[in-house]
Amino acid sequence: MIFSFIHYRIVVTDIIEINSHREGETLQTLEKERDSSMSLRRDVKFLGNILGEILLHHGGPELLDTVENIRVTTKKLRKEYDVETYKELKETINNLHEPLRQQVIRAFSVYFHLINAAEQNHRIRRRREYQLQDDNIAQPGSIESAIISLKDKQVDEQTIQKVLDELSLELIITAHPTEATKHSVLEIQKQIASILLQLEQSRLTKKERKELEENLINEVTILWQTDELRHRKPTVMDEVRNGLYYFDQTFFDVLPEVHQELEEQLKENFSCKNWKVPNFLHFGSWIGGDRDGNPNVTPEITWKTLHKQRDLAIKKYKEIIVQLMKRFSHSRNRVAVSEELIESVTAEEEKYLDKDKRWAIEAEVYRRKFAVMLNRLDHTGESEIGYATAEELLGDLKLIEASVNAHQPIEREWKALSKLIRQVQLFGFHLASLDIRNHSGEHESAITEILKKVHITEDYASLTEEEKVKILESVLNDPRPLLLLNEDYSKETQEMLNVFQMIKDAHDEFGRKSITVYLVSMTQSASDLLEVLVLAKEAGIYRLHADGTVETHLNVAPLLETVDDLIAGPKIMETLFRMDCYRDHLSKHEDRQEIMLGYSDGSKDGGTLTANWRLYRAQQEIHDVAKKFNLGLKFFHGRGGSLGRGGGPLNRSILSQPPETLGDGVKITEQGEVLSSRYLLEDIAYRSLEQATSTLFESTIDNTRGVGGGNSVEEEDWRTIMEDISAVSLKKYQSLVFGDKDFLTYFQQATPLNELGALNIGSRPMSRKNRNRFEDLRAIPWVFAWTQSRQLLPAWYAAGTGLNSFASQSSDNLQKLQDMYQKWPFFRSTIDNLQMALMKADITTAKEYAALVEDEQMADRIFGNIVEEYVTTREVLLKITGNSELLDNTPNLQESVHRRNPYVDPLNLLQVNLIKELREQENPDDGLLIEALLTISGIAAGLRNTG
Repeated sequence: MIFSFIHYRIVVTDIIEINSHREGETLQTLEKERDSSMSLRRDVKFLGNILGEILLHHGGPELLDTVENIRVTTKKLRKEYDVETYKELKETINNLHEPLRQQVIRAFSVYFHLINAAEQNHRIRRRREYQLQDDNIAQPGSIESAIISLKDKQVDEQTIQKVLDELSLELIITAHPTEATKHSVLEIQKQIASILLQLEQSRLTKKERKELEENLINEVTILWQTDELRHRKPTVMDEVRNGLYYFDQTFFDVLPEVHQELEEQLKENFSCKNWKVPNFLHFGSWIGGDRDGNPNVTPEITWKTLHKQRDLAIKKYKEIIVQLMKRFSHSRNRVAVSEELIESVTAEEEKYLDKDKRWAIEAEVYRRKFAVMLNRLDHTGESEIGYATAEELLGDLKLIEASVNAHQPIEREWKALSKLIRQVQLFGFHLASLDIRNHSGEHESAITEILKKVHITEDYASLTEEEKVKILESVLNDPRPLLLLNEDYSKETQEMLNVFQMIKDAHDEFGRKSITVYLVSMTQSASDLLEVLVLAKEAGIYRLHADGTVETHLNVAPLLETVDDLIAGPKIMETLFRMDCYRDHLSKHEDRQEIMLGYSDGSKDGGTLTANWRLYRAQQEIHDVAKKFNLGLKFFHGRGGSLGRGGGPLNRSILSQPPETLGDGVKITEQGEVLSSRYLLEDIAYRSLEQATSTLFESTIDNTRGVGGGNSVEEEDWRTIMEDISAVSLKKYQSLVFGDKDFLTYFQQATPLNELGALNIGSRPMSRKNRNRFEDLRAIPWVFAWTQSRQLLPAWYAAGTGLNSFASQSSDNLQKLQDMYQKWPFFRSTIDNLQMALMKADITTAKEYAALVEDEQMADRIFGNIVEEYVTTREVLLKITGNSELLDNTPNLQESVHRRNPYVDPLNLLQVNLIKELREQENPDDGLLIEALLTISGIAAGLRNTG
């Protein structure tokens, strides 16, 4: 169907009217929420007034009046759309020129950083309000709430401890997509949020309040005077340092506190007082280890990363021990210090300390011991004086703990010491396990060359899958090495061999926990995993001894990304599970297979609804295969921060998984773009992690007891419905993305894709092979570009057609979808994410980007298709949820989007103008490019997403 420009203008006008009605109607709804959000509004207004004073100071009345005029006009348009007013707004923006234009862009961008700081502070405020309420009121999603719920359900203590012993949640930080906001700007945001929190105190003196307000004005001033853009592309080591910042500032303290809270709530609510909460919550990292498509991640860089991680862990331990040393002034003249500790200190002072470094007071045994420990930490990794392993440090701490407990009052643990013991157990000397990732094609190329050198096969890559598996299995069953001494290999193969040698060296230097998993991107067959085992064998990480026993110290995990790979996943794993050599390998890893699921590429080639459904089905099917072979699984969810890449709140991500897989352990990526919003502030970091913990813990127990969700007949019906919906959605998606020959051209011209490369937000190239093909385009710029243009196509397109095709068949079908939304966490999460995507999308703004397309007929056809699908999707979502407007069920989130939209709109209009000017110039002006990049950074801050 040809959807003409006239037609879509009518549809756009209808949507604008709907949005206007929505804004008006929502304001009435939000009045009921007024009390809970009044403080936030006050903070935003306060910060806005400060910004106004700064604009007046730096740009005079012209800057302030221009910004205020645009702000008032966009807010007015959001409340009541008017064609003439919209034309006036566009004319005002079109008439802006340097230097005023850049100042206006910066004003709206800075405003978003202020809103972000205010909202972060408001999240902390709400948590504190719950904590200050009556003891009987627990905050929803808290650990306390989860434990009280288990008590109310009369879950027995044996079941709880069993689930605790098997509970596993790993969060893996990545550098991509990198936070678009500079680290220095995030630091200022953190300071602003901290000052706002201090201003909440009721007993401030006039002087104290005045000083805080002055500090706040200074911070906002510094924010205005700080460059938002990076002046160079970050190196991998820059990204490593950025990642380690969160370990230093929050993870190191928050992780043990989450464990401690769970233990204390169990003791308080159940009769058993000897609860033992294992270390179920861990953070790992890809930064410095993810080689897929990033030539800058070399074995040398990975080695430097491991050193940086160990240095930080040791630094943190030393800081804590210095503080403990001040507190542990106990004298053996007053308390009975254990003889074992005394003997240990006496022997170690002689062995590890010069006399001038020993603690001078002999009776203060604990301080003497700490002095020894500090000296050993100073030498760790440098000489034999240092600790060889973190287990040695842990042994010393437990020796102190046993002695202290003998003279402490009953049931009064020394919590600072207990916390340090937990920290050493969680972080060791490696700080975070570093995953290594590379593309399957790289392994195949190396194996092809190696096998040719030893005359096993001339061209391994051209063999059938069955032939490859047969050869690889034979190699793994042969204890002899393949590599030839003094043989020249290509640069690429030698680099691959160096990676595996580096892993072996890392195990020796930093411990085996330093690198535990090797991920194979674009896994399409069983041979992709076996090739990695062969390369590990050549480095001595995998060994077959003469007696037939296997020694293996590296997990190998497939990454299933595309829709086709997800469908093939169960068969791939069954092929491996049937092989004796692979089963022997798994037996050394607790008979547990890790499997990573990619949310980005599946969505890119199949649409968000189909991708999410195939991911869900793949988990169930692979789980069934593993169960048949009596094997455990750990699913690793490669979710992005943005909706088009599987993003959303951490606890909702957990709930959306098949319940039977939660007991296997959950592993999820925490992408660079969400780190600041979740982990910049300690209170918010704690809240995010406790929500994830309580959700996983309670859901796993419910599943263990066979409660929650629908019955088996109902669930089978839901799965059948989703298969039908997914098939229709896939067809719709691919008819546009692959079926329309002009689609890639439209994408490149109707989004700021080509301008994104200059933003300097990450060390990886935008495409895998720097080729202008859809297949090679990374999912991150794909999503980022659509988000900037407010089309957000990857986050919702084709879902409406799929859902509507089923709902429109009968009223019973619509009722089924409504039941699924109420009862099925997967479906509810899917629908809520679609609501959020449509809320952030804006058809009026998107139309401006469509006008950038050179071929008007092409723009007419493709954008018309997008508008039509938007309308379909919005209507069917409202029917399923029963909402009058999108996100009525989450008013705080709804209000946040409404608060931001009027301030994002002018940045979008400015961006369109700048892109148009840039593309008309043969040699783009640097000043214009900087302004365009400032709009990209500002819109990312406003929508809280990059890719």
